Amino acid sequence: MSTTTLRAEPTTRIPCHEPATGRYLGEVAVTPPDEVRRLVAEARDAQQALAKTSFAERRSVLRHILRHVLAHADELVELVVRDAGKTHENAMMGEIWPVAEKLRWTIRHGEKHLRPERVSSGLFVHKKATIEFHPRGVVGVICPWNYPLQNILGPVIPALMAGNACVVKVSEHVAWSAARIGRILDEALDAHGLPRALVQLVHGYGDTGAALVSSGVDLVVFTGSMGNGRKVVAESAKTLVPVILELGGKDPLVVCDDASLEQAAHAALNGAFIAAGQNCLAAERVLVMDGVYDRFVARVAELARGLRQDVPTGRPGAVDVGALVTPAQAEIVDHLVQDAVAKGARALVGGKRPARAGNWFEPTVLVDVRPDMLIAQEEVFGPILSIFRVKDDDDAVRVANSTAYGLGCTVFSKDAARAKRLADRIESGSASINDFGFTYMAQDLPFGGVGGSGYGRLNGREGLRACTNVKAVLEDRLPLHAPAKVYPVGPLDAALFRGVLRTLYGPGLRDRVRGVRDLLSTAMRR
Repeated sequence: MSTTTLRAEPTTRIPCHEPATGRYLGEVAVTPPDEVRRLVAEARDAQQALAKTSFAERRSVLRHILRHVLAHADELVELVVRDAGKTHENAMMGEIWPVAEKLRWTIRHGEKHLRPERVSSGLFVHKKATIEFHPRGVVGVICPWNYPLQNILGPVIPALMAGNACVVKVSEHVAWSAARIGRILDEALDAHGLPRALVQLVHGYGDTGAALVSSGVDLVVFTGSMGNGRKVVAESAKTLVPVILELGGKDPLVVCDDASLEQAAHAALNGAFIAAGQNCLAAERVLVMDGVYDRFVARVAELARGLRQDVPTGRPGAVDVGALVTPAQAEIVDHLVQDAVAKGARALVGGKRPARAGNWFEPTVLVDVRPDMLIAQEEVFGPILSIFRVKDDDDAVRVANSTAYGLGCTVFSKDAARAKRLADRIESGSASINDFGFTYMAQDLPFGGVGGSGYGRLNGREGLRACTNVKAVLEDRLPLHAPAKVYPVGPLDAALFRGVLRTLYGPGLRDRVRGVRDLLSTAMRR
């Protein structure tokens, strides 16, 4: 697009820029609140068509999306590189791969987890009990800006498989790429004779997000900051719409004194520098035990000094770390690093914003970081590898649990039992032993956090069923039509029922025998 296009006020148009260069990409129209509500109503009408489809038909829609993503992977990667400042490798591994794996898993396992499930009817042996999973209706999704492709398609995939429509509020910071991503969905729906209104993208700022939450959707999936999560919950309380919150993390990566240092060092680099650290599962705190601290720091610093940071255009393989998505995020990262250095931390590598156009911060290795520093408590979302010295297992657990967040954790130790004991004591929604980040890619596992990292789960059976209304059904197994008489109440009914309760629930044989005796005695008196 022309760089000379006039930019309208942000209240009606969203100006879009390349994070790596600052170049103007164009603009996207803001969706007014009234339009959001109209689109939600359209989605609700369209959902009736999807609700009537079979699981096989829904799988076919998802297969179409998967084929499109794979066939156009290079094009989509280039789109993400321009709109989010990622490297080609981060875009391919962090956007295409997770979307493809989520589609593969949902196509293969979705029906199994959404079919009615027979369960025990307990005492009522003449009945059969079933748990049914019905579509909620319309799912409202509010996306963050760190993964433009994955953040749109990720929640849409299980919602469609469960029979729902979706209205997705795209982050204003990556609005430019959304139209191309929307074409993937339109094409799949068109090919199967389903209305495009089943999945719609809306754009804007806080007012647009608030309008979506209050528009009558049946579930809100929000991914973002803790502060904005509180606003979403406050708005959702007005209509009692349920919410899934994924609010980021401050994940610890613990390096025990018996860990494989080469393995742990590379995991720490992955955890800090993938997507320039703009990752909710980023290893924002690397806790290294005394016995290996100096060797670990030396190795990590050596590796980090070799990282290449530049505009991620041209041929793949030329850049290791890309840009930050927003100027504001670069300012946040700079503030947290400078605060840490002022309080005694040392930047062995990087530590500053380079003087160039775009949203940049150098890949940085900070050592001697302490839990009382701001950078130890606030989410960084930048390419910062912060290293803490800890004494032992107990000290590592203390530091790991010293923040408001609880998304994930990682432990490195050659002693598997020790690593598991440590992970069990860290308050988090997931734990990874001797690798980094793969819990998200194991799609049978649910994804989500505790504490300030939110509640509810994405991924896996739990995430799929979160897109449904769970209905308990008790129906006849045997056609017994004798009335269950309760009224009028008789003088011995309470005593009779007490005998039944003692017979069924007495803690010991003597109690249950006494219950039978009381039951027979009361029955004879009737």
